[in-house]
Amino acid sequence: MPKINKLLESAEETEAALYDAISRADIEAVMSLWADDEEIVCIHPGSPRLVGHAAIRSSWESIFEQGGVQIQPVQLHVTQNMMTSVHNIIEEVHRTTTRQHDIHILATNVYMKTPLGWRIVSHHASVVPGEAPTDARISALLH
Repeated sequence: MPKINKLLESAEETEAALYDAISRADIEAVMSLWADDEEIVCIHPGSPRLVGHAAIRSSWESIFEQGGVQIQPVQLHVTQNMMTSVHNIIEEVHRTTTRQHDIHILATNVYMKTPLGWRIVSHHASVVPGEAPTDARISALLH
């Protein structure tokens, strides 16, 4: 699937499309899910802050050199209002082309409603120290 051209009607739909594109190492689809704003931010585990499309694209291209990455969200906490949605997630990460051990990542994804639908504006991820917590999915709607 190339670039996402349809209107994404929820942050959850955008997030599902993001995980799908990452699993397929589809750089065009990943980048089409980011907002058009040049102030977008991405922080991969153990890496510096990246700002703007060029830096973020370059980082994903490097990650995809080893193939896709299977990410299974196992815990999700959502806080949202009409224009933004903040997803704090614990992810189980599996490489598709290597036999690396599975790791857990704590990620925060921030989505904003744009004229093109919901787009990601910030991704911040770090490795979960120790075992992943076991609490359940939590959602909150802010007015």
